[in-house]
Amino acid sequence: MVRKQSTRTRTTFFFFFNLFSITSFCFFVTVFAPSPSLPSHSHHDHSHHNKVSVTARKFEIANDMFWKDGQPFQIIGGDLHYFRVLPEYWEDRLLRAKALGLNTIQTYVPWNLHEPEPGKLVFEGIADIVSFLKLCHKLGFLVMLRPGPYICAEWDLGGFPAWLLAIEPALRLRSSDPAFLHLVEKWWEILLPMVVPLLYENGGPIIMVQIENEFGSYRDDKAYLHHLATLARGHLGDDIILYTINGGAREKLKNGTILEDAVFSAVDFPTASDPWPIFELQKEFNAPGKSPPLSAEFYTGWLTHWGEKIAETDADFTAAVLEKILARNGSAVLYMVHGGTNFGFYNGANREDESIYMADITSYDYDAPIRESGDVDNAKFKALRRVIKAYSAVGLPSVPSNNEKTGYGHIHLQKKEFLLDILKRISSTDVVESENPMSMESVGQMFGFLLYVSEYAAKDDGNILYIPKVHDRAQVFISCSSEDNGGRPIFVGTIERWSNITLGLPKTECASNISLYILVENMGRINHGNYMFDRKGILSSVYLDGRSLHPWKMILIPLNNLNEVPKTNPIIQIAYSEFTEVSAHGRAKENVTKEPAFYAGRFSIDKENHVNDTFISFRGWGRGVAFVNEFNIGRYWPMMGPQCNLYVPAPVLQHGENVVVVFELESPNPELVIDSIDQPDFTCRSSKSNLHQMEHNMHTM
Repeated sequence: MVRKQSTRTRTTFFFFFNLFSITSFCFFVTVFAPSPSLPSHSHHDHSHHNKVSVTARKFEIANDMFWKDGQPFQIIGGDLHYFRVLPEYWEDRLLRAKALGLNTIQTYVPWNLHEPEPGKLVFEGIADIVSFLKLCHKLGFLVMLRPGPYICAEWDLGGFPAWLLAIEPALRLRSSDPAFLHLVEKWWEILLPMVVPLLYENGGPIIMVQIENEFGSYRDDKAYLHHLATLARGHLGDDIILYTINGGAREKLKNGTILEDAVFSAVDFPTASDPWPIFELQKEFNAPGKSPPLSAEFYTGWLTHWGEKIAETDADFTAAVLEKILARNGSAVLYMVHGGTNFGFYNGANREDESIYMADITSYDYDAPIRESGDVDNAKFKALRRVIKAYSAVGLPSVPSNNEKTGYGHIHLQKKEFLLDILKRISSTDVVESENPMSMESVGQMFGFLLYVSEYAAKDDGNILYIPKVHDRAQVFISCSSEDNGGRPIFVGTIERWSNITLGLPKTECASNISLYILVENMGRINHGNYMFDRKGILSSVYLDGRSLHPWKMILIPLNNLNEVPKTNPIIQIAYSEFTEVSAHGRAKENVTKEPAFYAGRFSIDKENHVNDTFISFRGWGRGVAFVNEFNIGRYWPMMGPQCNLYVPAPVLQHGENVVVVFELESPNPELVIDSIDQPDFTCRSSKSNLHQMEHNMHTM
């Protein structure tokens, strides 16, 4: 989905897939099998649109309607991303979508999740897309698949693998650049054959496959779109419906539609818009009789950046607009029906201009009817369900109760080690030396953090440090190894890409050269718009008193990501080292330091108690990343807000001992305590409202 945040026209589309009628679903289950050995019922005669044979499985478009097995079909769908929900909860969330009344699920496929390194393919665990699609089928959903290669989705780099940014000469992403297209071809040669057995005509749930994503909001490159359509047809055949999604404005539809390739053009638009004039415009970009009205991203809420208030939209208003569409036999896909969580380091970001950079929070709750933790006991779910029930071809299942959540109480942490001390034991293979700083992508550190190390001779009156280009946030430290404290690093200041400043390095008497440490955090790559080529790290020379500083060491920091666990990880080994038993009365307060460090603590779940979802509150802490039982639950930043705590799904937890590791970057809670609580909290410090951005982005969509 292309989500646009301030400056970026919000292009998040979520499409929901048609839920079969009871009769067609029974037939569906009968013929479907997971193997590709099913007979293919492919028909090339499209002259019979008014009387499609009911003996063949077929999903098609005729007379400005969708037809499933010869019967008119109204898509009432929703976006639900398998990669934002633990596999153990896929069925739970899908059943809640079914209780809402949906008949179709729409999902993106993030290339970077499945190929984190060139040639390294991941299709297990949360990346097991085939199992997710089969589960959708088992539960009676149709599927609208969005394989990109660009997805937006408020996902790092819009789903592109970060290693694309390390290729020289630089690729032109989302274009007909032959070098870029060659890599897309290699990726789709892996992905698309995997889903062929799951196409509707082959007994599976997939009725439509999207080409690119809101390309009309980006630029005009029809050669690129034609190439993608031809490539998709080559793998999927001629019978599958290919579709594009573009904003409901003439210029965007003109740039993003590929009518000559028989690709169906769907639309998205602000929820506040009158849908039917836009559906009339949609007809101009489809062949006669081939334009069923479809809002492929019907926005149920909005995304949130750090520093904004949590996005919320009115339930009754949203439901009323949906009814305007359904009442006249229009189709809609809720974006989102369930948002989920940006686990690991995969959150995206947006940028309005050279000076404004906005990273997305860890939660992707989206104010969707099914909340981040799966809750459905809310006004939006109820309002939307009332509308959908009135237009559903089948009765709706009963609404499940909310999943139980438990607060496991205070978790006392111990400081395990400072980051800069751990790095002394980092393998030499994780150290890159160069005359000048290199980007994260160039040294193979695609996510998280990279430490840059150099040295300089001190001046009597101090020094001035200037880094013209750093992405995204750099913490600067200096140390003198000849000092009595053993060269304990001193925090100097922070340099941020959105407020780049010079830093004065303090006067330091040192018998040797002074070591300079710059810890750079990748806060999430831009996922939309003209600034998407978003390399991370130090991207320029580093100047000390106006002169370029060199040479440099780049030290990679191995941290677990959503789909990657480092082979050797001294950081995790330190965190799991023996805990010192300290009584509650004997706990000393932490001397607050700006030096990044790892903290760890434990809590237990008794065998007689259920293992339930929980949330970990970081009120009183600064900024960092947290891991529970080695699973990266995401970033926290309560000082910026609005998100105060991180969602911990029950499948991450276990009976007995559970270990929490916290990588705090700048200001730990002096009490070294975090809390496991039973509810979300989005009330931490936040001064900006994102309402004006929602309005701006929807109108520029």
